[in-house]
Amino acid sequence: MTVRRTMFGRPLRGVAFDVAVSGLVVLVGLAGAANQPGGWAATLVGAGMAVALLFRRSHPGAVTVVVAVLALVQVIAQWGPLPFDVAVLIALYSVVKYGERLRDGVLAGAVAAVGVLLAAAQTQGVIDWWVTALWYALVTGAVWLFALNVRTRRLYVVSLEERASTLEREREAESRAAVAEERTRIARELHDVVAHSMAVMIVQADGARFMLDRDPEQARTAVKVVADTGRQALEEMRRLVGVLRDAGPTGAGGPVVAADPEHRRLALAELPDLLARFRDAGLLIRHTVDGEPPALPPGLELTIYRVVQEALTNALKHAGVGAGVELTLTYGADAVVVRVVDDGRGRPVVSPAPSGGHGLLGMRERVTVYDGSLTAGARLAGGWQLEVRLPLPSEPATEVIAA
Repeated sequence: MTVRRTMFGRPLRGVAFDVAVSGLVVLVGLAGAANQPGGWAATLVGAGMAVALLFRRSHPGAVTVVVAVLALVQVIAQWGPLPFDVAVLIALYSVVKYGERLRDGVLAGAVAAVGVLLAAAQTQGVIDWWVTALWYALVTGAVWLFALNVRTRRLYVVSLEERASTLEREREAESRAAVAEERTRIARELHDVVAHSMAVMIVQADGARFMLDRDPEQARTAVKVVADTGRQALEEMRRLVGVLRDAGPTGAGGPVVAADPEHRRLALAELPDLLARFRDAGLLIRHTVDGEPPALPPGLELTIYRVVQEALTNALKHAGVGAGVELTLTYGADAVVVRVVDDGRGRPVVSPAPSGGHGLLGMRERVTVYDGSLTAGARLAGGWQLEVRLPLPSEPATEVIAA
C-alpha cells in the first residue's frame, strides 16, 4: 500500500502545517468574538486572514495583499490591534521567505512599518504610544529579519542542489562522450588489425586456390603466408584485448592504459617485419628513408605504423598482387612525412575483400589527433598516392595513449 505524500501538488506535511496555522488564527478570533471590539464582524475579518494564509506558500504576494487589506479595514473601523493580527506577521514572514523577488518582501516590510504606527496609535494603555510603536517595530523587524535569514539559507540550498544536478549531468555527458570515444578507438584498432590481415589472407588464399594445380610449390608458399598472417593477426588481437582490459590509474578522463612491456606498442622498429609480410603477399615495395629518425612519442609512432599498414593494405586490395609500391618516410626538423604511391599495375584480386569505407576515415582521425594533414587520390599515370604530414612535438613529452 502506497501512502500519498502530496496534496494539491504540495507536500502533505506543508499542507498540514498551513492548515494548523490557519486553524489557530480562526480559534483565536472565535475566542474573543464575544468581548473584542467589532465583535463577530472583527471575527469574520480574522477568518478571512486565516483562509488567505492557506495559500501563503504558493501565492505569498497575493496573500500579503489580502491580509494587508483586511488589516486596513480593521484600522478604519478603529477596532485596534486584536489577537488574530498575528496573521499579519505570518503573511510578512511568508512573502519574505517564499516570494520570487526580495523586492516584494521589502515592500511588505514598508507597509508593515506604516501598520505599526497605525496600530500603536489605536492601542489603548497607560504607556506612551511611541513605546508601543517601538515594541511593535521590534517584533515586526525581528520577524522580517528571521524570514530573510531563512530565505537566504533556502536559496543557498537550492543553488547547491542545482549545482549538484548540473555536475551530475556534466558527468553523465562526459561518461557518454568517453564511451563513444572508446568505441571509436576500439573500432579503429580492430579495423587496422583485422582488415589488414584479412585482406592479405584473402589475396593469398585466392592465389593458392588457382595455383594449386599449376604450381603446387607457389601454392604452398601462399598458404604459409595465410597461416603466418593469421597468427600475426591473432597475436595483435590478443595484445589489443589485453591492453583494453588492463586499466591503469584513473585520470581526469577516466582509466588510462599503461604502456608496460607486457603490452608493448607497435613501433617503427617493427616496420621492416610489416613490409616483409606485404612483400610475401605479392607487393613490390621499395622503402626509402630520408633524414635521421628522431625520438618520437609512442602514440605518434603507432600512428605512422598504422598509416603505412592501411596504405599498403589498400594497395594490395585495389592495385592487386604484383603492384609496385614506393614508400618514403621523410624526417624533417618539424614534421614527419609519409608518402605511399602504387602504380596500380598488379593482378586484380579475384574475390576482393569488401571495403567498409573506414580505412581513410580511420587514418584521418589518427592524423587529426596530432594536428597532421592527409591527402589521397588517384594519379594521372595510374595507381594511387597518399601523403601524410605529422608535425613533430616541440618538446619531448611522456605520452600514455591506449593502443
